[in-house]
Amino acid sequence: MFELKVVTRFAAAHQLTMVGSKCENLHGHNWKVEVYVIGDNLNAGGVLMDFGEIKAHLADVIKKLDHKFLNELAYMPDGKPSSENIAYFIATELQSKIDDPAIRISRVTAWESEDASATYILE
Repeated sequence: MFELKVVTRFAAAHQLTMVGSKCENLHGHNWKVEVYVIGDNLNAGGVLMDFGEIKAHLADVIKKLDHKFLNELAYMPDGKPSSENIAYFIATELQSKIDDPAIRISRVTAWESEDASATYILE
């Protein structure tokens, strides 16, 4: 099994509800996103998937989030833009862009700060 990792970043604001803390106030983060791609076989060029292709697909997904107020996005799961749901959204959107059924997104981690993140693992 081979695993590739691509890292990107985006900035956005959100407002969490029902958490009973200061996060219920409107605030923003500079998110760091880690995407992991897995597969069993390398192609004729000796790679699982071209990093440029992964980055291009990921950039398309991140455009939907970057410099947005995430609570207003209709495609945010349950209308709740938590780090967990952001990781889920990126993972599922990115997987839908991968044409090869032998290559899949294994997990996505969304870091909202240097010491706090949420990971969605695709099964």
